[in-house]
Amino acid sequence: MDDLARVLRALRRRHARRTGGAELTYRELAAATGWSRGIIGEYLTGRILPPTGRFDALIRLFGATPAEQGALATVRDRVEEERRRGGSPGVPRQLPADVFGFTGRAAQLAALDAFVGGDARLAAVTGTAGVGKTALVVHWAHRVAGRFPDGQLYVDLRGYDPGPPVAPADALAGFLRRLGVEAGEIAGEPDERAAQFRTVLADRRVLVVLDNAASADHVRPLLPGTPSCLAVVTSRDSLAGLVARDGARRLDLGALTDAEAVDLLRTLVGARVDADPAAATALSGRCAHLPLALRIAAEFATTHPGMPLADLATDLHDEQARLDLLDAAGDPRTAARSAFSWSYRHLSPSGREAFARLGLHPGREVDAYAVAALADTGLAEARLLLAELGRAHLVEPAGAAMYRMHDLLRAYAVEHAANCAEPEAALTRLFDHYLGAAGAAMDALFPHERRGRPAVAPPRTPRPVLDEPVAATAWLDDERSNLVAVAGHAAAHGWGRYSVELSRILWRHFEVGGHYQEALAVHEAALSAALAQGGSGVACGLPAVLTNLGGIHWWLGNHKQARAHFERAISGYEELDDPEGRARAFARLALVHERLGDYREAKAHLTEALAGYRRTGNRHGEGSQLVNLGTLFRRLGWYAEAAEHQRRAAELFVAVGDRRLEGYALGNLAAVESLLGRHDDALAHLGRALAHCRESGDRGGEGSALGTIGAVHRRQGRLDEARDHLHRALAISRTTGDRGLEIETLNTLGETLRALRELEAALGHHRAAADLAEAAGERFELARALDGGAEALDLLGEREEACAWWRRALEIYAALGVPETERVRGRLG
Repeated sequence: MDDLARVLRALRRRHARRTGGAELTYRELAAATGWSRGIIGEYLTGRILPPTGRFDALIRLFGATPAEQGALATVRDRVEEERRRGGSPGVPRQLPADVFGFTGRAAQLAALDAFVGGDARLAAVTGTAGVGKTALVVHWAHRVAGRFPDGQLYVDLRGYDPGPPVAPADALAGFLRRLGVEAGEIAGEPDERAAQFRTVLADRRVLVVLDNAASADHVRPLLPGTPSCLAVVTSRDSLAGLVARDGARRLDLGALTDAEAVDLLRTLVGARVDADPAAATALSGRCAHLPLALRIAAEFATTHPGMPLADLATDLHDEQARLDLLDAAGDPRTAARSAFSWSYRHLSPSGREAFARLGLHPGREVDAYAVAALADTGLAEARLLLAELGRAHLVEPAGAAMYRMHDLLRAYAVEHAANCAEPEAALTRLFDHYLGAAGAAMDALFPHERRGRPAVAPPRTPRPVLDEPVAATAWLDDERSNLVAVAGHAAAHGWGRYSVELSRILWRHFEVGGHYQEALAVHEAALSAALAQGGSGVACGLPAVLTNLGGIHWWLGNHKQARAHFERAISGYEELDDPEGRARAFARLALVHERLGDYREAKAHLTEALAGYRRTGNRHGEGSQLVNLGTLFRRLGWYAEAAEHQRRAAELFVAVGDRRLEGYALGNLAAVESLLGRHDDALAHLGRALAHCRESGDRGGEGSALGTIGAVHRRQGRLDEARDHLHRALAISRTTGDRGLEIETLNTLGETLRALRELEAALGHHRAAADLAEAAGERFELARALDGGAEALDLLGEREEACAWWRRALEIYAALGVPETERVRGRLG
């Protein structure tokens, strides 16, 4: 598969030469094909074999002749056949490219080789910043990759970045996907996810590289549990805990020797080193024999071939002396800083200004659009600036069109940012860029909610074209961490308007994608900003922020917090005389009352919300409330009214062109149809619902559709199919944190397992559902858990305990006034 990917990349390069332009970027390929940039990257790096149709489209796009197309199609099919016979789709090859010109470190490479040959299953490479830990481990890992036939995993944990490190749970999710676990099957709880990772690795021989760890605790959840695997950790920390508690073999990495440092310069610079060995020795000494500093010096030497090495060494010595005055402790990282400073001083004036302004950026990664905003320049100039910084090794590529900095360079840029010209104006342009692009992306994805989003100013700097869903989704996925960072930075540094408006713009993206933790970060930053501004214009966004924050708490099952936020939002909307905002907050509050079992209040609030949307002519909002009322009526056993409301909602969403919410209405209609025994009709509706939710990337809707399909299969007696769909729904609920879906799915799984006569397992699922429902205050699902648990206990012969569970269930059902009341009363009788 790697060879096939190399052919694809060669075709791409040939296409660029023939057309006289640059290679097609991932963004351009995504726009041409309608696929995500992420999947295009997987195809071109050989991690995933493109399906036949996509492979044919890709090679045609790269200009393959008809004869080449036929030959390559045959090769692709042969690769797929070989994979079916002996290969595994879950064999990851995640190692970064080997380091060009790697030199020396023979003793350290031998030590790592000994770890593989011995009984070690955990190794730690520690040392100061810039000493070459990553380069050593990646180079060695490529040498021994063949000894790990089941793959190599790699993650940069960013333990020493200025921003937050990568969470172990996020790293585990990436690993599991690369090991062949479907996204919907990945466990949600961190401990469960770590256990799942160990289970998947059992009996496999995999190398796991955990780069830039902050501490021992940072990596423990990521360690394999089988002796057939080896984990290698790099860190500036000594990782004493891993050595003492986990049996890690530690390798302390120091600077290069004199000879190794000169050899590295010789490899990178060439014959000039041998022409003036004394100058080469002096230059390596000025760099403290640190590979990072040496590479920066070598890059400058190769781009200035007429400058003697002796002059470079003297120049760097003068810069180092200046920095030594600022660092009396003699930290070896001063050598790296001196190399940075030296390289920085030889940038063009605009390059120096751009580098300094990168230190203003609150996120980890930038693209040319962000640089254009910071530097107040055009897109072409921004790309040239990034290229200049890249040649000086002051930034490095981070994917399709993104760049990032080594954390030492990031800290150095922050130092310079304090002196850059007009930092407030630069940040205003940057924040306007993110706000405007986010608004454009949301308009493309959710055009029916455009009237509820704040208007954004026309672009003052270049902005990406995000007028169709594929590009909009890709941009939001690429920039999500930056958007969260901007919201937090803006709230903390007096730019509260941007936090509030990002909350108001992005809330639906966070909910649909299941990005609840990012949503909490943005909405809480916006809330603090709005409250800090008192009666200013920012505070006018307070009700919207409260509604957004309440919505996330509702998804997470924190219903009391959600209710408090919604009630405050309603008061705020009434003060502002905002009828649509008020209707939205009433609708959300109604959903809380429904979960808490107060159906009368839920119905009253939904009726009020429906009337509000109808008064303002918002058909999209009207359809949403028809869905919510139909769901409530189904719960109450009013099946005819429930079905009618869902049909009307589906028709409305077809009329306004919202396939995602049409899917919601169809899924809810299917739930009613199945209760009436019309299972085939229900499954037909659910097939469309599932397709619509997947098409729009709505994880919650996808999980709900899968769970309802499982419930229908259970009623049909197709129990294995039911269990499969329910496990997939449960995995989605735990990945996203959707507590309501998790509780409901646990109960349906319990009912399915009971039908399969797996009674202890069924009881366990109902107990888990009861615990979660009681904590969240979800009355109906608590009663359902007690009811289902009682059925299992009765079949297990525990009649007395079963009756106690049924009595509690009956009390709740009767208070709710739902149809289940009479059945449970009959069981007790």
